[in-house]
Amino acid sequence: MTTAQIGAVPSFIAGQWQTPAAEGGTEVLDANTGELLATVTKEPLDVAGAVAYGRETGQRELAKLSLHERALKLKELALYLNERRKDLYEVSFKTGATKIDSMVDIDGGIGVLFTFSSKGRRELPNSNVILDGPTEPLSKDGSFIGTHIYTAMAGVVVQVNAFNFPVWGMLEKFAPAFIAGVPTIVKPATPTGYLTEAAVRMMLDSGILPEGSLQLLSGSARDIMDHLDYRDMFAFTGSASTASKLKAHRNVIDGGVRFAAETDSLNAAILGPDAVEGTPEFDAFVKVVVNEMTSKAGQKCTAIRRNIVPAAQVDAVIAAIGKRIDERVVIGDPRVEGVTMGALASLEQLADVRGAVEDMIAAGGELAYGRLDAPAVRVAPETDAVAESGAFMSPVVLRWNDARNPIVHSREAFGPVSSVIGYGSVEEAVELAAMGAGSLVATVCTNDAESMRALSLGIAAHHGRVHILNRETARSTTGHGSPVPHLVHGGPGRAGGGEELGGIRSVKHHMQRTAVQGSPNMITALSGVWHTGAQQSLAGSPKFGGKPENVHPFRKSLAELKIGDGFASDLREVSLEKITEFANETGDTFYAHTDQAAAEANPFFPGIVAHGYLLVSWAAGLFVEPAPGPVLANYGLESLRFITPVAAGDSIRVTLTAKKITPRVTDEYGEVAWDAILHNQNGEIVATYDVLTLVEKENLTYANFEG
Repeated sequence: MTTAQIGAVPSFIAGQWQTPAAEGGTEVLDANTGELLATVTKEPLDVAGAVAYGRETGQRELAKLSLHERALKLKELALYLNERRKDLYEVSFKTGATKIDSMVDIDGGIGVLFTFSSKGRRELPNSNVILDGPTEPLSKDGSFIGTHIYTAMAGVVVQVNAFNFPVWGMLEKFAPAFIAGVPTIVKPATPTGYLTEAAVRMMLDSGILPEGSLQLLSGSARDIMDHLDYRDMFAFTGSASTASKLKAHRNVIDGGVRFAAETDSLNAAILGPDAVEGTPEFDAFVKVVVNEMTSKAGQKCTAIRRNIVPAAQVDAVIAAIGKRIDERVVIGDPRVEGVTMGALASLEQLADVRGAVEDMIAAGGELAYGRLDAPAVRVAPETDAVAESGAFMSPVVLRWNDARNPIVHSREAFGPVSSVIGYGSVEEAVELAAMGAGSLVATVCTNDAESMRALSLGIAAHHGRVHILNRETARSTTGHGSPVPHLVHGGPGRAGGGEELGGIRSVKHHMQRTAVQGSPNMITALSGVWHTGAQQSLAGSPKFGGKPENVHPFRKSLAELKIGDGFASDLREVSLEKITEFANETGDTFYAHTDQAAAEANPFFPGIVAHGYLLVSWAAGLFVEPAPGPVLANYGLESLRFITPVAAGDSIRVTLTAKKITPRVTDEYGEVAWDAILHNQNGEIVATYDVLTLVEKENLTYANFEG
């Protein structure tokens, strides 16, 4: 089969698929068989066109949707891909990935979409503005205030991904950018970019994504940074040397391009002093080490490269790792039944890994397990032939007599290679872990709380994530090398200094935080959240600002309710009899509510005072409109604070104001957060909190209810 018959991996730029000529391109081979799969063009791509299209069309179309609507589209996309993931598996096998490897990459990426969709709709407002932090009063009379808001970046995010996770690596960057409202341009790595192309094609064929929100560059994009400026973000995963060159680009240094990197990482696993052979922790440690060596054939930025173990346990750990590999690891074409570890991504990658191991041995490492020549493997189900052209490699364990040998803490063999290093004390273990000069993740395996604390806190500043493993988590752990979308993925120093994932944090990475100042009315109009001092339209007591002719806000559906609508109650007196009755009924007989002398001796109370929960309960009675209506349920309180004690004989009143209205995209109701303030008869603030209710979008359920 000739190169011309194979074809080139296409790009998707400015709304069009573009397939270059195959001749002269970089050949991409099946990692298991050496079969020619495709070529990747060396000719320049229209990067400028992609950036311009994203900034214009992508930005415009994404801005038509709210945060919630974009989050919902991620769920639709996840469901669509989930139904077709087996088609992606068939492509993934060619990269050397086993079925489990493919599940980690493909299912893991789809899982990121599901997670961000859920968190986006649950934790973000149904708008395009996110408030950040409390309001700051900037004038004595409250007429001038300040706060911070997040809005979408005005440009594009360019993501350059590594070869090892062609689907997950793309989706974990795409999901938060999409929710934020920022178009994505994907530049995959050449050896496995054909799998990324297959996934992107599915996503575009779904018809779910807004125009311009996703583009693909398959091939040369060396000038990509030349076309970016302060509006844009560059998210890179790859080698530290390449990241350094990109970071030094004038458009990063002077042009303000946001640069995020996740690079080389000599991750460690530390076996605690208590975790001797025969303990559950020892067994859990060996299991996680072998898994990290063989999952994706060790081609993971989070894989364990350095096993830091008590000096007396070095031999036992090496023997146990070797025994588990012998018993459980079968190397071969992942399409063959029973194979548990496939090939490296390319022959070039195989040569790099072997070269790194040879350098490490020459510098003082000892080959304690494994081999550097090609292992015998089967190529396909119908044959037992030895793979002569596949990128297969045996797992390798290196022993180091000198725990501080510089090369073991600086050279990464990006494959099924791991080193075992002995330590003499917990303090030395911390020092050895830190010699990695910044890592994505470290495992601390111990069942001793004191050792765990010393190790975890000792290494935390050098790592983006610490995975604490013991007998309690051995069965439930998500694993050392599996970033989860809820938690930050990244690390300091050598690891790149960037952050990805981390739930809503990563959405905000694609947004601009802006300080805004103005009147309460203007800040309310800008943010969509009511601020103290802004206009209100209150029903209720005229004495306290209410207008009897106004409709009670609990009678309004979301279609009728406006920010600032509310209710002002009359005063209700709090008697000693009611305080005592509440104490006896609830069993809350704390002395401040029952013992006059003891209460007077307390510096906070004038004598017996009302229970805070009594006041909150009475407040509900003061503002609730009891008849059935669009308010379906009260589902909680937030930020409750008791400010001024209420003594027997005092009175309280409540002012309730619609603070934030969040319609649910998929339901016939939404959430309303109500600002609640309790005052006493002197106008002093007694308590503040938010009341959370579920309210119909339209007043349907009880529209004709007559009681």
